[in-house]
Amino acid sequence: MISTLFRAKNVEQSIRDTEEPEHALKKTLSALDLTVFGIGVIIGTGIFVLTGKVAKENAGPAVSLSFVIAGVVCALAALCYAEFASTVPVAGSAYTFSYATLGELPAWIIGWDLVLEFALGTAVVAVGWSGYLRSLLDNAGWHLPGYLSGRDGAHGFGFDILAAALVLVLTAILVVGVKLSARVTQLVVAIKVTVVLIVIIAGAFFISGANYAPFVPKPQPVAAEGSLSGPLVQLMFGWTPSNYGVLGIFTAASVVFFAFIGFDIVATTAEETRNPQRDMPRGILGSLLVCTLLYVAVSIVVTGMEHYSKLSVDAPLADAFKAIGHPWYAGVISFGAAVGLTTVCMILLLGQTRIFFAMSRDGLLPRFFSHVHPRFKTPHRPTVLLGVVIAVIAGFTSLSELAALVNIGTLFAFVVVAIGVVILRRTRPDLPRSFRTPFVPVLPIVSVGASLWLMLNLPTVTWLRFAGWLLVGFVLYFLYGRTHSRLARREGAVTGDVPRPPAGSTP
Repeated sequence: MISTLFRAKNVEQSIRDTEEPEHALKKTLSALDLTVFGIGVIIGTGIFVLTGKVAKENAGPAVSLSFVIAGVVCALAALCYAEFASTVPVAGSAYTFSYATLGELPAWIIGWDLVLEFALGTAVVAVGWSGYLRSLLDNAGWHLPGYLSGRDGAHGFGFDILAAALVLVLTAILVVGVKLSARVTQLVVAIKVTVVLIVIIAGAFFISGANYAPFVPKPQPVAAEGSLSGPLVQLMFGWTPSNYGVLGIFTAASVVFFAFIGFDIVATTAEETRNPQRDMPRGILGSLLVCTLLYVAVSIVVTGMEHYSKLSVDAPLADAFKAIGHPWYAGVISFGAAVGLTTVCMILLLGQTRIFFAMSRDGLLPRFFSHVHPRFKTPHRPTVLLGVVIAVIAGFTSLSELAALVNIGTLFAFVVVAIGVVILRRTRPDLPRSFRTPFVPVLPIVSVGASLWLMLNLPTVTWLRFAGWLLVGFVLYFLYGRTHSRLARREGAVTGDVPRPPAGSTP
């Protein structure tokens, strides 16, 4: 029993499975496409909102250092992802990596975790996009009825028609083809990065050196929160974080980390990359580097334009330009945020469908979902299913309190991938590795420690919700996945314990 839970799928078998015609994804992506995907999903509301929020509440002008720290934590994980994605170029990202190193049950758990992460992430971003678009429509004099504007503030029936429509349109684009998705992403990312550069360049002319004093404000203790709403580290050790000072910089880093979430999605497209051994590391590390530089530049500019204590929390960049008498830029920023969130939503949905597809191809989910479209060579069945489900979730649900689940899921994946790199180095040193994570096992161990530290800074209630989701995953695995997986059927075919699948089906 125990041995079956940790049976591993070897790397060679994972790669052979990608060559089956009815389950093979089309290889169309280049290093540029991957880098654009990474930039497209990382740059979202974080750069437009979190920059000013954490400067005002946690770190002051030293928020730029917080972005550097968060970027370093992500870079540690990115180096591990780069080795895995180039060595095992198979759809599924951390799920596939776990199956090759830790075994079936851990792989199922991480896959189940990623399904939650990307589903909620897509829905949350779609709702955020809807809010920006409604604001722009209101400015133009067009107003949606209250019952079609979402659940927040609704009395009686409330459905966010714009959020649901966005998810359905992006679902159709993903069904048609990942290359079309890449072209749409390139256009939108170009607009988004242009807006960010306008903010940086225009804002640089309004920087006042006096706003940087003090660069690291004096520390201020934070009042203790309730046992469940406070961070887990507070409940475990009685440690209470402080705002400002050196500790405030690290507190802010745990917050702005959320703005980096998404680079790992690049790894889910490894199977659709023309030269994954070369292009995967370039796409993952390149997108992370570009976004870190943009985040640091924006944080330096916004805290130089207006004193950190006066920054607004809801729209700090736009309001900073209003404060200096340039409201036109506020409209440009709102437009850039609305456009930018489109690609964030699409790439999150792309990542989730690839995870779902990989789990289905392995038999842990019904194999019905692992057949690709005969013309477009995309996993159309899980794309349509998940697109419709997420559209309904985005339309009917206010997900602000559940957004933290996206972050804990991401950090959990970081931990698993870092551990997996060490295990695969020891168990399969013979595998050709076009990219090797440096300083193994020291760097992966540091990556695990940094990710766990950020996880401990998340609210206790988030941990409880995450545990509940994993518990549901355990139940589904033992009811279905354990006996229907391809590894279980292959073992059964050898021992005679499990009958072979009917004629005409794929084992």
